[in-house]
Amino acid sequence: MHSFKEIVDNRVLLIALAASLTAQLLKLLILFVQSGQIKLHVLVETGGMPSSHSALVAALAVGIARTQGWDSPQFAIASVFAFIVMYDAAGIRLAAGKQAKVINQIVVEVFEEDREIDPLKELLGHTPIQVLVGAILGVGLMFWLL
Repeated sequence: MHSFKEIVDNRVLLIALAASLTAQLLKLLILFVQSGQIKLHVLVETGGMPSSHSALVAALAVGIARTQGWDSPQFAIASVFAFIVMYDAAGIRLAAGKQAKVINQIVVEVFEEDREIDPLKELLGHTPIQVLVGAILGVGLMFWLL
């Protein structure tokens, strides 16, 4: 069994996690610049600019490529995983968020007096540009820090 120290010493993992955290912090900063308000809940929510999921998986794939080789099976696995996550964020979860918005509008119009129905979460996915910026952030941090 691997020790906790070995996990903590895994620079690829730490930088990938740092890329995700950096993206979440950037969301907080962007929201502050746009609205003048600090809304800490954005740190634990999905959606928004940039995509922290994309930053994480793109950094991970590049970190594996740089340590194991661009022609390694590990890089191939990480790349496929990254593309699935980014496709999901910009495709399926974005569509689900749009559907939630429409359903929430219908619920408001049909059930005006019934306020016990909680609205569905609308900000689930990312636009393609949010995914791209997240991926660029992750790749950039991995090249800079590794």
